[in-house]
Amino acid sequence: MQQEKIVIIGAGHVGSHCAYALAHCGVCREIVLTDILPDKAAAQALDVADSVSYLPQDVTVRAGELSECADAARLDMLGRSIEMLKELTAQLRPLALTCPVVSITNPADIVADYLRKQLSLPRTQCFSTGTLLDTARLIRAIAQAAGTDRRSVSAFSMGEHGDSSMVPFSAVTVGGVPFDKLGLDKTAILTQTRQAGMDIIEGKGSTEFGIGLSLARLAAAILGDQHRVLPVSVLLEGEYGQQGVHCGVPCRIGRRGIEEIVVLDLTEEEQQQLDTSCQVIRKHITLADSL
Repeated sequence: MQQEKIVIIGAGHVGSHCAYALAHCGVCREIVLTDILPDKAAAQALDVADSVSYLPQDVTVRAGELSECADAARLDMLGRSIEMLKELTAQLRPLALTCPVVSITNPADIVADYLRKQLSLPRTQCFSTGTLLDTARLIRAIAQAAGTDRRSVSAFSMGEHGDSSMVPFSAVTVGGVPFDKLGLDKTAILTQTRQAGMDIIEGKGSTEFGIGLSLARLAAAILGDQHRVLPVSVLLEGEYGQQGVHCGVPCRIGRRGIEEIVVLDLTEEEQQQLDTSCQVIRKHITLADSL
């Protein structure tokens, strides 16, 4: 169990499920929920706090204020629009944050770029979950198609956290066997990966559990200084031939945030797919900057 505090800004469906996942995974000692509606944050914190009474580890879950971000070990941004983020970043900027700032807000890549610029943070410190959840969905789809345990699958989803995401199948293995030797349908797996989020939203209104556990895994990598490679949306500065765009790529994650961007050896077709996805992101970044 780590000793650090994690502050979650936004106590809605995603924020509360992230708090629940963090508490039950034993990622940190203290979780603070904040929200524009204080009573909602207090109620969500109390509900999550009730759920940890029978856990083997002691976790404090409570409501708090934005000012507590100043000494947080990690900060999760969960606003819903650029207008809300303008107000939020104005309050956070004077705190001179030194902790990693991780955004879960959609559109993930665009919000991460906006936050990094508004908070004047280095790319290693401010990023989003990006294609981390997409990768979880990809691993599920591959495991089901191959009839194997998910832990035997090594794969990354890259690019936009959205419809233009791509999969470098040349880097995918199942039990050490390259994807191309498995006889599986690439198109079907990519479609399942991209469509999963929409299927969930159409069925119940929002995604919650998958992103909650994805966040917990990322937070554990940061607080535990695990040096684990996970796909997150980071500003590219020449990697993969891209400049000035946030994009989901595998990164080595440690206590300070992003330690290294891992550059895979993509095929020509895969590089073109990533370029196309980055162009989609770039258009939306330009729009966000104009708001």
